[in-house]
Amino acid sequence: MTQLSTFHVGSYLFGVEVALVQEVVRMQVFTPVPLSGPEVSGLINLRGEVLTAIDVRARLGLPPSTGERPQVNVVVRVDDEPVSLLVDEIGGVVEVSQIPFEGTPSTVNARVGALLTGAYTLPEKLLLALDARALLAFDESRSAAA
Repeated sequence: MTQLSTFHVGSYLFGVEVALVQEVVRMQVFTPVPLSGPEVSGLINLRGEVLTAIDVRARLGLPPSTGERPQVNVVVRVDDEPVSLLVDEIGGVVEVSQIPFEGTPSTVNARVGALLTGAYTLPEKLLLALDARALLAFDESRSAAA
């Protein structure tokens, strides 16, 4: 049985393994990180633990949030390091063990597709399985130069 915690970014519905998600928290105050790229929104203090906040929109090459609705922090643990993913809206937990897993559809933007492990076709929408490790493995030296 596989469970994915889902969230929306732009027009996409993404899911990451529930086991990776530590918690979901409302928007926090950011401390800017000098010379960081657009993917790094800043640092947040989550009950005394300092986390890097990654703007998933920027990481995927999507336009910035309109700001109409506050973004949400999805705190994931990858290699035992907590990182905050800024997303547009949190979804729910979807059990996908009964849904056929497919390769990344060709209709998905190539930059987004490179960060996926595949997709699940839900009755109302396509659920894209996000590789959290790949999402966080961006070239920081490139980002700093941008």
